[in-house]
Amino acid sequence: MPKLNKRFVDTIAYGEQDKVYWDDELKGFGLRVRVSGRKYYIVQTRYNGRHRKYTIGPHGPIACEKARAKALDILSDLKAGQDPIEKNAKLRRCITMRQMGERFLTEYVPLHCKPSTQKEYRRNVELFINPAMGRKKVLEIVRQDIAELHMDHAHIPYQANRTLGVLSKMLNLAEVWGIRPDHSNPCLHVRKYKERKRERFLSLDEYKRLGAALKKAENDGTETMSALHAIWLLMMTGCRLGEIQTLQWDYINFEQGEFRLPDSKSGAKIVHVGSAVIDRLRKIDRIEGNPYAIPGKKPGAYLTDLQHPWRRVREAAGLDDVRLHDLRHSYASGGLMVGEGLPMIGKLLGHTQVQTTARYAHLASDPVKSAAEKISLRIAGAIS
Repeated sequence: MPKLNKRFVDTIAYGEQDKVYWDDELKGFGLRVRVSGRKYYIVQTRYNGRHRKYTIGPHGPIACEKARAKALDILSDLKAGQDPIEKNAKLRRCITMRQMGERFLTEYVPLHCKPSTQKEYRRNVELFINPAMGRKKVLEIVRQDIAELHMDHAHIPYQANRTLGVLSKMLNLAEVWGIRPDHSNPCLHVRKYKERKRERFLSLDEYKRLGAALKKAENDGTETMSALHAIWLLMMTGCRLGEIQTLQWDYINFEQGEFRLPDSKSGAKIVHVGSAVIDRLRKIDRIEGNPYAIPGKKPGAYLTDLQHPWRRVREAAGLDDVRLHDLRHSYASGGLMVGEGLPMIGKLLGHTQVQTTARYAHLASDPVKSAAEKISLRIAGAIS
């Protein structure tokens, strides 16, 4: 029997009974010709001591070479101990990526992630993962799917990397939950984009302009006092935005000058603050029934929107490129400028990893450079 190809298959005529024509190159690959004249590609072999037949599909809609490739896949799966029938049945039963995402968000995320992380994970799933692959079965996802999604967002590398991280976590859980085979995560070897850490620190002149803009907003009544207090505290404590927004009166030890935060990005921690911060807090009017130092508009709630007031204040100060988080960086750089070392800065900011504080290392040399400049100018003046 010759090798099955389109020309040969097209010439085969039907007879009075079904007949199978076997390929002479790929053992087990054949063509079944029905008495009706319809032709089907098949695979026949033995698996676990049993005779097994698999129908690939009809000639015409399926090209001969594609049928041959499919037959080779089936035979390879059988050799590896995977039954294609069971494999297809598992695929039909498998949940979609959209369903996997919902299970991830409802069963895993609430138990293991902080509220801010939960919000970010949901955003990644709903805005980036579901539109790209929500309809696909979890078992169908391959590395090419992951790489294409990552590449589609190359213009926003930070977001692309966050989405890749969420996908990797989801597909690891798919293995734990028995949805995918072990060690099959297709995110493996998809390289993250390089991220440039943004460094923006306020100078003393910029601090003065920001202070003036805050005072003007207070005098004019253009911003709420809650927003102005929050910006001032961010500037003077080096705290994260969420830590100031959710700061409760019960967390503040006025005598010791401390914020005892029960939870933060790095867990429970103590924030040591200066007397100027304590004095400022004593001037804030407490609202009965509201536990928060920075109250919002709703009863018993904290201020949730600080971005809009901040944009107006920074515009008035001529600091359009400064983010709220840059106030934290500036606080750290200020500590280095007055001679504090990196370990102390790390403690003030609540860093748990030395590497996190190390990003400020280049600033620690500025006072030394200044001293070297003064000494060299003094000597140069004496010998000139």
